[in-house]
Amino acid sequence: MKLSLEWLSEFVDTAVSPEKYAEAMTLSGSKVETVEALGSEIQNVVLGRVLSVSPHPDADRLSVCQVEVGRAAPVQIVTGASNVTPDALVPVALDGARLPGGKEIRTGALRGVTSEGMLCSLSELSLTVNDFPYAREDGIFLVEEPGTPGQDIRTVLGLTGHVVEFEITNNRPDCLSVIGLARESAATFDKPLTLPHPAVTGGGGDIEALLSVSVEDAALCPRYTARMVRGVKIGPSPRWLRERLRAAGVRPISNIVDITNYVMLEYGQPMHAFDYACLEAGRIVVRCARPGETLETLDGRARALEPSMLLIADADRPIGVAGVMGGANSEITEETRDIVFESANFNGPSVRRTALTLGMRTDASSRFEKGLDPTSTIPAVDRACELVERLGAGTVCDGRIDICGADTAPRTLPLDPDRINALLGTRLSADEIVSYLTRLGFSVRGKEVTVPSWRADVEGTADLAEEAARLYGYNIIESAPLPGGALGLLTEKQRGERLTRALCRAAGYSEILTYSFVSPSWLDKLAFPASDARRRCVRIENPLGEDTGVMRTTALSSMLDALGRNEAGRNKQVAFFELAHTYRPAGDALPEERPILTLGAYGDRDFFALKGAVETILDGLRVRDLSFTRVCEPSYHPGRCAEVRAGGVTLGVLGEVHPAVAEAFGLSQRTVAAELDFLTVLSARTHAETFAPLPRFPAVSRDLAVVCAAETPAAELAAVIRESVGGLLADCRVFDVYTGSQIPAGQKSVAFALTLRAGDRTLTDEEADALLRRALDALQAAFGVSLRA
Repeated sequence: MKLSLEWLSEFVDTAVSPEKYAEAMTLSGSKVETVEALGSEIQNVVLGRVLSVSPHPDADRLSVCQVEVGRAAPVQIVTGASNVTPDALVPVALDGARLPGGKEIRTGALRGVTSEGMLCSLSELSLTVNDFPYAREDGIFLVEEPGTPGQDIRTVLGLTGHVVEFEITNNRPDCLSVIGLARESAATFDKPLTLPHPAVTGGGGDIEALLSVSVEDAALCPRYTARMVRGVKIGPSPRWLRERLRAAGVRPISNIVDITNYVMLEYGQPMHAFDYACLEAGRIVVRCARPGETLETLDGRARALEPSMLLIADADRPIGVAGVMGGANSEITEETRDIVFESANFNGPSVRRTALTLGMRTDASSRFEKGLDPTSTIPAVDRACELVERLGAGTVCDGRIDICGADTAPRTLPLDPDRINALLGTRLSADEIVSYLTRLGFSVRGKEVTVPSWRADVEGTADLAEEAARLYGYNIIESAPLPGGALGLLTEKQRGERLTRALCRAAGYSEILTYSFVSPSWLDKLAFPASDARRRCVRIENPLGEDTGVMRTTALSSMLDALGRNEAGRNKQVAFFELAHTYRPAGDALPEERPILTLGAYGDRDFFALKGAVETILDGLRVRDLSFTRVCEPSYHPGRCAEVRAGGVTLGVLGEVHPAVAEAFGLSQRTVAAELDFLTVLSARTHAETFAPLPRFPAVSRDLAVVCAAETPAAELAAVIRESVGGLLADCRVFDVYTGSQIPAGQKSVAFALTLRAGDRTLTDEEADALLRRALDALQAAFGVSLRA
């Protein structure tokens, strides 16, 4: 909803800047989206008077104009327009001027003649003939507004002031109007509110003798109000009305149409005008559509109507879709002489369904569908008739037709200050609460609150508390825990998720989010055998498409698909992680949902880089006693896949993706991936953190290289070393694995770097050598290794 502050000032004087106004209104519950200064895109454009027009010496279609712009000397401007004449008032963009769209004007030469600016057309000022009906669509804008040469064109044309755009929630349709926002403004700033009281002179005869109205479905049309105007004179609206419509984002058309739009913006009550001559038998019938009926609406499209749709009809045919759009067969034209103003209240859900079915959401339907105040139909139609008389556009008939089946009795609620304070956590007195409610239009008598008719959203004490709170100020209500409520702390799982994400990012992996529903064909791409339990999927009854037919049982396919898309996008190195959820069928019960930490990468990361990242992440989660055992998984390389364990509990697998699987997902590079059951990882965490002081004595380093069978895992060799050396071994890591001509076939050389340290002394070389021999003896006994020479 766009609100002109100039229009608002007619109802309430806030006496603050637009910026302060926007801030205060947002804090009181009316969220401001933008504050726009009208004409801000137009700079250094002034009103000029053409002194002379002479032909260009070198171009037949150009003219050279001398233009008075309020300076000591006139400026010379070259133009190609043919409608410029001496004494004409024109908009002049001087050197350095800026126009809508960012266009900048500079002094230049056209065919050898200096031009010190530009004469502007309507479109170059972002205006149309609807804004200034006397102007030409093409050519230079010949201004007929009063002004003096040199005056800012924005002032001359009324392109000044500020417009505030509000984001109006669906429960506040009353704020889709200038009056509604004026009420909010008056309450926010505690200023007096001046509302219009339409006065209509009449004199055009009795409406009852000219028009009859019947409503066949009072549930869909709770109220229908009509007035008539005779001797209508169709023409352009006055400038003040056009300016207000333009500021609100509505295109001026003609006086009668503009009046209906003006009243809709001012009161929030949509209106429509019918050509009385087009109403068969002078009748209006509000009824539902009959089978096979059609209507050409004002947008020129033929609409097939359904029996559930509410229509406005005459004695024989439909003339409008109720609450949505009028029909072309009763449109206001230049020949129209008598009109009927419709101001009605229609059922919101019915209007919404009709608009969606016909695919034609309008300003009117967007208001009706939210539920409007049925008591606003009479003041709105009276305001329209008042404007007709003010503009001299016709003679209003006496009286009005008003068919009301709506319950207009006001809603009353009990006033309970203690309950309101308990809900808000405040200590407001009863008088303060009454003051806030009264400012918002509520009336309070004793312990009873009468809700104004335009506030259908207020239904109970909690709503009254909200009304008081937004004027008291949400920003000054002290923060306090809810009585009897739990503190907003993270669960163990949530803390684990946050820490895991941080560790993955620290390891160089970027988080992704993928869909939980996937294509069944991905199971074939992963090379799962027919007997694999992961082929038993939860099927979706109404999938978005063939590629989203089942819930995933493994997150690996989603990860590989994301990696494949990135390689197709020519990303050379990619490392992703996701805390993805998988779903396994559980009979008639809900599927078993498991979070899986999935990592995937290609480019500069191999099996060992991935293994190191997994070790780092698990170490950061305080998962101890890790071991890696070679396994065979159908989706992974048969010799480069390991099962990850913590103290004998399987956490998941990691490895290099099988080349055929990688190719199926569009990956041509070596790709690695890891899948860890996140709940199992959390259950394996060591929660107790122990403090280890810095060592007081230096360490002794020794290297041990042994030759063993090629299939012997280095991790098993390291486990034997740790067991044999015991507590004096501070660290043991593999730094080299070698196979080649110097090693017998079927064997390999594995080199370990050992760090030895005692807590109470510095180890001697003799002690270190003895420990090394002990480790070698244990390896020989367990694996038959030999010391590499």
